[in-house]
Amino acid sequence: MSQASQPAVDARPMRADARRNRELLLTAAAAVYAERGVDASLEEIARRADVGIGTLYRHFPTRDALNEAVYRHEVERLCDGVDELVAANAPDVALAVWMRRFAGYVATKKGMATALKSVLGADSELFAYSRGRIMTAIGALLDNAVAAGAIRDDVDADDLIRAMSGICMATDTSGGSERTARLVDLLVDGMRYGAAPRRP
Repeated sequence: MSQASQPAVDARPMRADARRNRELLLTAAAAVYAERGVDASLEEIARRADVGIGTLYRHFPTRDALNEAVYRHEVERLCDGVDELVAANAPDVALAVWMRRFAGYVATKKGMATALKSVLGADSELFAYSRGRIMTAIGALLDNAVAAGAIRDDVDADDLIRAMSGICMATDTSGGSERTARLVDLLVDGMRYGAAPRRP
């Protein structure tokens, strides 16, 4: 088993301050990685989190352990926001907003995924877990939009993840975020075409 797949801390419940520091480190690492890439200084991450480097190493003994925790944390943030999106938006709008978030997630986490795959392998539990969470989120958003008659009913989660992967690859350049948003909007418009409410 690789170092990155080892738990960063033991199984005992963490104190509140330790949980807070861990969350600060994960948030700071995600931000620093987005700005500077996955080879960014661990000292900079600790400074951004306003903790000492020793605190970082207590939670994440290796860079691989930190990368794995950040990757998992970002997947959970992306997918845990689905219920809030559905509650606050029309079904097709919730789907479109999540798709834009997914594109942003892919753009900023690509280097981290590549680094982890070289350590863990593409078929690791982490990537299986991440794909499962993402497919469940997409499925819930699609089902909600189809049930409301907001998008057509012949699109499934696998179709959409493949289309989104194509958009992310096609816009993988500096300044590509605006084009990504435009392509997401075009894709959603295409899914709206021919939509009809499901019969009870």
